Amino acid sequence: MKKTQFTFPRRPVDGLILLDKPQGLSSNQALQKVRNLLRAEKAGHTGALDPLATGVLPICLGEATKAAGILLGNDKAYEVEARLGATTDTDDAEGQILRERPVPVFTAADIMALLPRFTGDIQQVPPIYSALKQGGEPLYVKARRGDSIELEARPVSIHAIELLDIGPESLRLRVTCGSGTYIRSLVRDLGEALGCGAHVTALRRLWVEPFQDLPLWTIEALQALAELGEAVLDAAVLPVEQALRAVPKLMLDAEQARRLGMGQPVRLPEAAETVEPVQLCDESGRSLGLVHIGPDGLVRVQRLFRWAAIN
Repeated sequence: MKKTQFTFPRRPVDGLILLDKPQGLSSNQALQKVRNLLRAEKAGHTGALDPLATGVLPICLGEATKAAGILLGNDKAYEVEARLGATTDTDDAEGQILRERPVPVFTAADIMALLPRFTGDIQQVPPIYSALKQGGEPLYVKARRGDSIELEARPVSIHAIELLDIGPESLRLRVTCGSGTYIRSLVRDLGEALGCGAHVTALRRLWVEPFQDLPLWTIEALQALAELGEAVLDAAVLPVEQALRAVPKLMLDAEQARRLGMGQPVRLPEAAETVEPVQLCDESGRSLGLVHIGPDGLVRVQRLFRWAAIN
């Protein structure tokens, strides 16, 4: 007898949850738990974390997923613990040890003297076990299959590296970096520069710009809110405008907002041409969508939120 899969009704939920992802879950598993708690029709995360990692995972719900591409490129900060003397195939503690070497005695000054080599605009080779795609397939799928993988270095930006602690066979660092930086690769490369190898044993994302001052929610805390009722849980969802808090705003009057919502051309001759998207807001300050402004002042829509059509 064929089993019937149980599904529960979903609903439109729009906004942002800043999840404190627990260790042991993939980013997608954490996302699905939050989505199911809220019964949200649509959800996506910005900037995946490895199962080993914990910390800030922005989850966009409903219309906020239209801002996910902007959030992906934002700066981030991490605290990482590394074990010296061993390299692994995944560059973290979840992989198989490939090589072990003795760890020389290092001072904090020795470590700090190396850090400028890994700071600034640098070239970095991603881990073989990563979600990056090659030929349309994630690298980790190829690696698990035993395929031969050759990777080229990519440009990344590491703004600052702070040495927090040093032990006989361990390091703890705080790293502030741009999008696309792999902390596993940084630790791997630093270990090679030290001559003994290294891999990540613990990793926590501290913040994602521009959300440094906003509260995080654990899955357990969200579950507790859900038990108090859907309205209580919904109060934890930040409005879509929070996902766009770093995006420049242009205000529309009521007539301009109405024309935008009806798909009619809107011209803002006083606005400067933009390369990066800006957000258009109505007179109440509610964001209506993301647009580019042409040299003629004409609004070129990138993404509109569904409530823009209500104006």
